[in-house]
Amino acid sequence: MTIEKSKFTFMKKQLLYLFLFFAFISCQDDVKFNNPSFEGQKDNVFWRAIDYKAILAADGSLSIEGYTRNEKLTLKTTSTTAQTYPLGTSTSKTATYVLTDATGTITFATGFGIGEGQIVIEQYDAVNGTVSGTFKFNAENIYNNPLAGPVLNFQYGNFYKIPVSTTSSLVTSLPGTP
Repeated sequence: MTIEKSKFTFMKKQLLYLFLFFAFISCQDDVKFNNPSFEGQKDNVFWRAIDYKAILAADGSLSIEGYTRNEKLTLKTTSTTAQTYPLGTSTSKTATYVLTDATGTITFATGFGIGEGQIVIEQYDAVNGTVSGTFKFNAENIYNNPLAGPVLNFQYGNFYKIPVSTTSSLVTSLPGTP
């Protein structure tokens, strides 16, 4: 009887190992990396750009743009230096959100004495040509469009490894010029 019992125990162990083997190989990771990404919460609803870019101007200012099907979010800073850029204090550091649909265009913006918030450049990688950071702001409905509220709120905003191009690389030469 002990021989049969040991065979039964051996069979149970084999079945257990077989079960564990299939359990481990059938698991899969559906991990998606948002690298690069541009996202945040717009009026407490998750928002993510489907396309994005950053443009470094000749004067050193930086413009980071994110797009959806009918939205454009633009963050502007005076440089690529890793620091906090306050919004609502000047016209050179701004956040602008534009929604265009069948009913027209709605624009929210910050500016001198308009809105509030901040853009934080955490890393500018000149070698790889990317910029990363965070943002949050309250922007005002600058044309008082009655189809939207008076203020748009973005919070928990992140832009990560957004490709940076220079304005000189966006200019194309005319035919016949070098």
